[in-house]
Amino acid sequence: MPITVAVDCMGGDHGLKVTVPAVIEFLRHDTDCAAILVGREEDLHAAIAKAKGEFGPRLSVQPATEIVEMDEAVATALRTKKNSSMRVAIDMVKDGRAAAAVSAGNTGALMAISRFVLKTLDGIDRPAICSILPSQSGGTYVLDLGANVDCSPEHLLQFAVMGSSLASVLEHSDTPTVGLLNIGEEESKGNELVKRAADLLKVSGLNFYGNVEGNDIFKGTAKVVVCDGFVGNVTLKATEGLAQMIATALRESFSRNLLTKLAALAAMPILTEFKERFDHRRYNGACLLGLRGIVVKSHGSADVFSFRCALERAAEAARQGLIDKIDANMKAIPLAPMICD
Repeated sequence: MPITVAVDCMGGDHGLKVTVPAVIEFLRHDTDCAAILVGREEDLHAAIAKAKGEFGPRLSVQPATEIVEMDEAVATALRTKKNSSMRVAIDMVKDGRAAAAVSAGNTGALMAISRFVLKTLDGIDRPAICSILPSQSGGTYVLDLGANVDCSPEHLLQFAVMGSSLASVLEHSDTPTVGLLNIGEEESKGNELVKRAADLLKVSGLNFYGNVEGNDIFKGTAKVVVCDGFVGNVTLKATEGLAQMIATALRESFSRNLLTKLAALAAMPILTEFKERFDHRRYNGACLLGLRGIVVKSHGSADVFSFRCALERAAEAARQGLIDKIDANMKAIPLAPMICD
């Protein structure tokens, strides 16, 4: 039985120009998967024909007449656009027609609709956004990246369980290490939120490494790093900005004159290897964790390769039973707290 992914083909900065070719490439490389393209029917069939995608029953179209715009108010998307490509894709996960949904659309709307339609797992109070940032050890799972600005210690514990579960199924590791993002490694450091969260993590049964600092994310000190959404989003945006600055500076330096261009030519093998290793596109696809279904958020500006990576992450999470893993791990937490927002 193939893993079926419902794809919001209308979302993101580029829409059909990226989503449909990415799905075609995804299906060509993963013959155990199927995809349902959600969006405006005529436009989808035209895009499929242009991309020369023929996969029989593995590729189908689900009509949706509305689109959630990138700058649309969350309330509008949730209340008035029940036939949007985003909403229909998520509905398909709820109905069991798809094992996962992927969208590059409005993040706030995606989270709100997903939470409304799918609901949260038992013991989970708030879904969290988890993505992988490049590190010396291959990648670090960081959450929350912006869904929850104000958190309690119990919320951070829940994030740790969800992030550990995701790392476990995608990395095929039973006990990934979990670090708590702080301003220092010492237990005396940090605010009351972090200190109380550390106390909960120590007795959680998770493989708790302890406090980690920002630079530890890229060292790979812990496979999973937990923080509130305010800190996580700032960390993510700072990381993206630094990567863009380094790339721009390298291009400018190597194109300055004839000598620097020759130097760039000589260094091309090393630069290519470096780019492949730390290419942010390979890490595209943030998981909305804590829901009763798998939803993956692609970066809005994703290209074909990047969006395909998000599709692959969604399919692998479904294939490895992510939802059951989170549910089982939450039940294993001693006296898992229940919070009423």
